[in-house]
Amino acid sequence: MFRVVLLTLFILLTACSQKSVKPNEKAFDAEDTYIVFALRAEQVGDYRAAAKLFQELYEKSSKKEYLYRYLKDKIILKEYADVVKTVDELSDGSLQDRELVRLKIIALLESNQLKEAEKISIALAKKTNNPQDYLLVSDVYTKSKDYDLALKYLEGAYVKNYNEKLLDKMAVILYANLHKKKEAIADLESHARIHGCSKLICNRLISFYSHENNIDGLLSVYKRLYAKEKSEEIAQKIIQIYSYKREYVQLMNFLEENHIDDDLLLQLYVSGKNWKKASKLAFKLYKENSDYSYLGQSAIYKYESYRGDVPKKVLYNVIANLENVVKHKQDTLYLNYLGYILIDHDIDVKKGMQYIREVLKKQPNSAYYLDSLAWGYYKLGQCYKAKKIMKKVMQLDGGDEPEVREHIHKIDQCIKKQRRVKKRK
Repeated sequence: MFRVVLLTLFILLTACSQKSVKPNEKAFDAEDTYIVFALRAEQVGDYRAAAKLFQELYEKSSKKEYLYRYLKDKIILKEYADVVKTVDELSDGSLQDRELVRLKIIALLESNQLKEAEKISIALAKKTNNPQDYLLVSDVYTKSKDYDLALKYLEGAYVKNYNEKLLDKMAVILYANLHKKKEAIADLESHARIHGCSKLICNRLISFYSHENNIDGLLSVYKRLYAKEKSEEIAQKIIQIYSYKREYVQLMNFLEENHIDDDLLLQLYVSGKNWKKASKLAFKLYKENSDYSYLGQSAIYKYESYRGDVPKKVLYNVIANLENVVKHKQDTLYLNYLGYILIDHDIDVKKGMQYIREVLKKQPNSAYYLDSLAWGYYKLGQCYKAKKIMKKVMQLDGGDEPEVREHIHKIDQCIKKQRRVKKRK
């Protein structure tokens, strides 16, 4: 239906008169309408209608850009003979209009007229010294499977200006056709060191290293590419490779330098027991996200960073932050931690035990939380109650943890002491 509308419009508009115009002026009133419909035809894949419209545009305006577009659409339609005939009629064998000659070479190449394509492409490349034209020569030789000659022309052109498109084509021929894989990679790496690793060169290296399963090579290229682009996608590739290689220190350094995944960085700090950095980062995340979980984590990690010898100022800051957290978030982790600190440091044992009991309502058979409650009874001197709870703890998962065993020992010592006191009485 769309094609019928296009052609109907085309017939209606052909009556518009042609006039002599400057390049930037409209050649006829309906020129813009023609362009819109021609581009739309290409967009929907109706290249025949598009070619017809661009042909009419050229005939009415004499603008070369419409001629080129018409011929490109004819190539897509595989009407190569028409392209060659049109170019011959317009150029009469001249190389003056380089774009026309290139289109003819492509048509000859696609129609397997390789000898003619070779002759014209070599002549054009010698005349222009344009990398694009040397690539056309290489395409002709590649199609005829004369890979050494294809490489020769590319190398000759590359040494003149170190054009990366030429190098990329050289690398593909070396790697895929001549099976000189190390040489292909070495050429790309050499260019990257001297002229920089552009997106084209880096991506080609990535494809080769992926094929070779060269993890270190991939990491090296991704890091160079990330330094240029700062892409989230590339950053994730780097993270995946570091994780695969279990190089967590290097991954941590990368995340610190680039600030791209603070949650992962926080996990690395915690797994490495780098409590001070973990506390600082968690507090930063709390400020950024207003998530009380981060504030709770920051408080816990700050407490852990002092390994039991916590200054009073720090201790009360930790308690204040945890109290703030549990007001907004009734999470068992923070309730237990707050309760245990209040108990263990003899700040407010009974209040600490209230927090622990809230936790046990949700998880009554947790060895860790029952241990905290027993420790509260121990601090209150109610060691028999503490012992009774610890007997249950010993039957649960986590009941053999070092801290639990230490608590049991102290509770047993307390009971022995209380028995001796009772005997004296």
